Amino acid sequence: MSAAPAARPGQAAGGGDPGDGERLSKRVAQMLGCSRREAEQTIEGGWVRLDGKVVEIPQHRVLTQTVTVDPDASLLALGEVTLILHKPPNVLDGLQDEAGPDAPPASPPAGRARPSRAPAMVSARELLTAANHSPQDASGQRPLLRHFKQLQASVPLESAASGLVVFTQDWRVQRKLQEDMAQMEHELMVQVRGEVNSEALIPIERALRDPRQRLPVAKISISSASEARSILRLAVKGAHPGLAAFLCERAGLEIQALRRMRVGRVSLGDVVPGQWRYLAQYERF
Repeated sequence: MSAAPAARPGQAAGGGDPGDGERLSKRVAQMLGCSRREAEQTIEGGWVRLDGKVVEIPQHRVLTQTVTVDPDASLLALGEVTLILHKPPNVLDGLQDEAGPDAPPASPPAGRARPSRAPAMVSARELLTAANHSPQDASGQRPLLRHFKQLQASVPLESAASGLVVFTQDWRVQRKLQEDMAQMEHELMVQVRGEVNSEALIPIERALRDPRQRLPVAKISISSASEARSILRLAVKGAHPGLAAFLCERAGLEIQALRRMRVGRVSLGDVVPGQWRYLAQYERF
């Protein structure tokens, strides 16, 4: 483990002014005999500690603190990541560009009072923090600050629904999701009120076969049924927000909850609502 050189004469002891000292990246570059860019990547990779605490900000100022670099530090593990989030209901999916809280409401017709503004909904992006990393994540990845930057979303999910949404830094994953979305199967679990039997699904099956409806390829089946509620499994090619509501309306079924469990070959796993996990190296959409 490498340690920083002793403090220079005249350096302030302790915290000092934020402008005092030198950049952490400069100190690490001196310690490792590497370029400033390699030092920044080493810091952003979570390999550097100040007085035993990991610091991921290359611009951090160093005074008399002890700087150490993990002997296992490697730049080979600095690839882009993909996060699988279990979006709770009534949270935006990260794709929806709805008017923010500062956007002015539409002007009402003359003579009418201006309607009160509905409270802004939370975006799924706000849940992508280290604190919400699922303890069930088996990928072995450590959450780093850089993992929450430049994340792209491309798989829509209605706000009222919960379930799997994808955020990625990897352009290959993003391209796969965009180009092959129409062929990817999405698995949704639809909870409806009351006990449902196979005959109740006939209007849905008829609508799916009707070419005039121009609906996507989909299959629906009963996963479980009880007097109080039933769970339907809807497997559909592509992301089609509103489809479950449309189909259940045809059968006179009242939706209580809707959750997406799988996109392509990637499933939500044991991630609870509001938490996320990393896409494992062996997983492919």
